[in-house]
Amino acid sequence: MKNHILSASRLTLVMLVIVGIYLGIVYAGSKVLPTQGNAEIINFKGQKFYANIGQNFTSPKYFHGRPSAVDYNAAGSAGSNKGPSNEEYLQTVQKRIDTLKMMNPEMQNAKVPVELVTASGSGLDPDISPEGAFYQVKRVAINRNISSEKLEQLIKNQTETSIFGPSKVNVLKLNIALDQLK
Repeated sequence: MKNHILSASRLTLVMLVIVGIYLGIVYAGSKVLPTQGNAEIINFKGQKFYANIGQNFTSPKYFHGRPSAVDYNAAGSAGSNKGPSNEEYLQTVQKRIDTLKMMNPEMQNAKVPVELVTASGSGLDPDISPEGAFYQVKRVAINRNISSEKLEQLIKNQTETSIFGPSKVNVLKLNIALDQLK
């Protein structure tokens, strides 16, 4: 019995050292990131916004982000946990497609970008693909009386590229840049 306690104690100490080293590496690594491991906070018109959390834009004058399974509640992020064969999930996605096409009637025959009708795993994804933003250009152009070309250039300027994944557009940053257009 004494031998088991000694072995368990040694293993506990070794694991504490390994986990401690791992946490130290993660912490040190976060400090070299542009935001130093903290949220990216944007102050705009006297309000504070978190750029890494999806925002709910519903006005036709703005670009819309991904749907949220948690109604954009950052305190309780979660996905829907329903698979692509779930009938209720398919009905939800079809309703989103119908709503999207109703809001963007000029795009009736265009392919719908998947991220505009499906929620992310966290329900708080702040980004969409450039294709998702381009899909909404005509609606925003009409509602803001801005040329589509100007909006397309704005999207290109706001597109972030990475060697680790696909290009993306932060919807909050895009809409703030949109509000700052003259």
